[in-house]
Amino acid sequence: MHDHDARHEMRHRVRSLGLRATSPRLAVLVCLHDHGGPMSHLELMDGLGEGQLDRATVYRILSDLAEAGLLRRMDLGDKVWRYELLDPCCRTIANDHAHFLCTSCSRVTCLPELELRPVSGKPLPAELRGAELHLRVTGRCSTCAQSA
Repeated sequence: MHDHDARHEMRHRVRSLGLRATSPRLAVLVCLHDHGGPMSHLELMDGLGEGQLDRATVYRILSDLAEAGLLRRMDLGDKVWRYELLDPCCRTIANDHAHFLCTSCSRVTCLPELELRPVSGKPLPAELRGAELHLRVTGRCSTCAQSA
């Protein structure tokens, strides 16, 4: 999807929630869209370019859009909040996916759909049925592994 198409789609998604489609909001959403995975506040600031928006404005935008349901805010265990653009069509299924966190460069990537099931053939414990599961896989990404 071209930048113009992404911007148009993001404008539509913001307005469909009754929010104003301001240039700063659209810039943050397009940056997340183009990146294609979770981003920290610092990564977003880098992606937006120096001097485009101030840190506090980006933080407020991220909070507002997460509260509105356009973004998911997550901590993958490294005490860094990351934000991910939610798919409006599959808000609960497609967005419950696992993430890979590189222990060397801290880059986060989305993993393909995985299945969690007991190996023994026994049913899942009652505590897991209907529970919200978040799977995080850690290790070294292929770029860091090759450079070592």
